[in-house]
Amino acid sequence: MTTPREADLQALRAFLDTPLDVRLARAAAADPEAHALGLAQRVAAGVPAYAAFLRDHAVDPVAATRLADLPLKTKPGYVRAFPLADRARGGDLAASAMLAVSSGSTGEPVVWPRALRDELEVASRFEQVLRDAFHADARTTLAVVCFPLGTWVGGMFTAACLRHLALKGYPLTVATPGNKPDEILRVVADLRDDFDQTVLLGYPPFMKDVIDLGRERGLDWAARPTRLVFAGEVFSEAWRDLVCARVGADDPATATASLYGTADSGVLAVETPLSIAIRRFFAAHPDAARDTFGEARLPTLAQYDPLDRYFEVVPGELGDTLALTADGGAPLVRYHIADRGGVLGFDALLARVRRAGGDPDALVAAAGRGARDLPFVWVFGRADFTISFFGANVYPENVAPGLEVPPISDWCGGKFVLHVVHDDDHDAHLALEVELLPGVAPEPRMTEVVADSVTRAMTRMNSELAHYCPPARQTPRVTLHPHADPTWFPAGVKHRYTRRG
Repeated sequence: MTTPREADLQALRAFLDTPLDVRLARAAAADPEAHALGLAQRVAAGVPAYAAFLRDHAVDPVAATRLADLPLKTKPGYVRAFPLADRARGGDLAASAMLAVSSGSTGEPVVWPRALRDELEVASRFEQVLRDAFHADARTTLAVVCFPLGTWVGGMFTAACLRHLALKGYPLTVATPGNKPDEILRVVADLRDDFDQTVLLGYPPFMKDVIDLGRERGLDWAARPTRLVFAGEVFSEAWRDLVCARVGADDPATATASLYGTADSGVLAVETPLSIAIRRFFAAHPDAARDTFGEARLPTLAQYDPLDRYFEVVPGELGDTLALTADGGAPLVRYHIADRGGVLGFDALLARVRRAGGDPDALVAAAGRGARDLPFVWVFGRADFTISFFGANVYPENVAPGLEVPPISDWCGGKFVLHVVHDDDHDAHLALEVELLPGVAPEPRMTEVVADSVTRAMTRMNSELAHYCPPARQTPRVTLHPHADPTWFPAGVKHRYTRRG
């Protein structure tokens, strides 16, 4: 029987010895759904919690002939329902090399175990970006990890994956200042001249803050090639153009990339030069975007390896959402990740571009080796009431306690709307609309008291927000509205505590 250490070493040797082109070509010769079903059956045999979950649903995994024969998992119905060790690969938490956490809606963290071999699958996604878009196989590269470091998923996972690529032979040097602007700028100023290019990796609004702060301090980003890797949030092509202009990058498709990831399984898919070019086409054709994605606003559009991460679309009241099947320290089978989005095959999406009057052949040619025959996944964000801000998932449950204390409870009945707004310079800010009780008139001091109380509640309950987001951005911009305000709190309508877009 192969031990966890032996399995890790086998995976490491395969990763180091297998070129990216060969690894990604596997999907063309395989049946991704059959591959996912095989994984599900192995998980049923080796993960106690999943075996019990299937028994609870009276499902025999051996008899399943398609993945849809197996029940969907949810965080409440599976992750919260079974002990962590029982959800771990082999039922052995001690076999995991590292543990990461993410904030839950109540502030109680969710722990995600992983082994070395789990990092290697994600390292291949970073390899796609660095090789196909940034040509880091042929250029010496300083990679500056600007995600928060600590028990959270982003920073440590990113640093580990980049180290694996350096071990594979990429001329890549990793620096880990984390989300400390002064340290990031010091590293860049002191070291970038020794490399062909610098790659900054972080959450979009934070990266813009760092770029703007560097400019304010006299750092000429355009003096050396600067590339940007983002994660966690959807942004517009106008925002991409803005940050590219500020670092002197003239081709956004080969100077930037956004990662689609979750705390559960790391990076699931990546923007590629082709997916960015297609997204920019749809940005100029909103009617075609609506026909393809269901909305005129743009989702993140990425490509994925269907043998590493298998996506399904789940229809629901809040629109189509995604379910994921993926191996890992705590393997996931048909796990409903509650992200609104969809999937399309390579040829199917190119056909949509052609139908909308575009020239997909020209886009493929321009993308060069960044035009891989891989399926596309698009993501608008969470389908529940969660919003993303500086990479942190913020829940209504984090806000409500700040409104439930005196004297605020004497002014407000508890209804609010949390959302993200952008100023004229495309900087993101939390905004909170609060409904006053009948007969209560707003006073200037109320806004400050509400903002302070809500900030303390959110940062106390949500460790991601407290550590990912700069303190100056943690305080929401509060607006108090009369009772039953028709714009934010119309009477007789089911209330939504968050808004997006």
